[in-house]
Amino acid sequence: MMETVILPLVLGIIEGLTEFLPVSSTGHLLLAGHFLGFESEGRTFEVVIQLGAVLAVLSVYAAKIWQVFSTAPSSAESRRFILAVLLAFLPAVFVGVLARDFIKGVLFESPRLIASMLILGGIVLLFVDRLALKPRFDRVEDIPVWRAVMIGCIQCLAMVPGVSRSGATIVGALALGASKRAAAEFSFFLAMPTMAGAFAYDLYKSWDSLSADAVTQIGIGFVAAFISAVFVVKGLLGYVSRHGYALFGWWRIAVGVLVLGVLGIA
Repeated sequence: MMETVILPLVLGIIEGLTEFLPVSSTGHLLLAGHFLGFESEGRTFEVVIQLGAVLAVLSVYAAKIWQVFSTAPSSAESRRFILAVLLAFLPAVFVGVLARDFIKGVLFESPRLIASMLILGGIVLLFVDRLALKPRFDRVEDIPVWRAVMIGCIQCLAMVPGVSRSGATIVGALALGASKRAAAEFSFFLAMPTMAGAFAYDLYKSWDSLSADAVTQIGIGFVAAFISAVFVVKGLLGYVSRHGYALFGWWRIAVGVLVLGVLGIA
């Protein structure tokens, strides 16, 4: 009961609450699993349930997504935005496919690395948040294609657990001229193809080795991640527009220091 239902439920909630915050949902999942004694088969659970959180974006942004695609035949801006997101997604495809075994077999198994990346990423987030950057792109649709591709390349840093996919893309977008709101929105949109691709590829590679219990765990975590992520997506844009990202930087540092301290004692 604990291993099959309760822990996947708790981890799914953690995933949903952290996926779109620049704090590394995968890092939090892996650390929580480490200390709670949860060991998923092939580390598929931690990858696949992220799509549940991404579906929250689809539900919240359904009208905007429909507007972009429905106007694409007649709107150059809509076509450019679709192209920007798709091209930004491609670097993660290449790196993810080539490095999948190393990422899951080596990087996912190092709590100290994850904690260190949380601290380093927190310092970077605090530094960037305090910079007097003058936004050049207030709307997510205004981000040029070539800048979007650069953000996609920066996203690849998040293959290292603890870096944070949303954190990397948000910091990259801010540095490349996006406003805080546009940076968060672009991170949302880029998450959709990125996590859908990770979901499909990892499930394809792991399906034959998954037990019935593992599939049940994934289902529970998936639903929990979706429900909890809806609340985060709805509130995040308003929060960062008013307050920035400093809170998340301090959170990362606190968690990283705490984990290193516990590991040092152990």
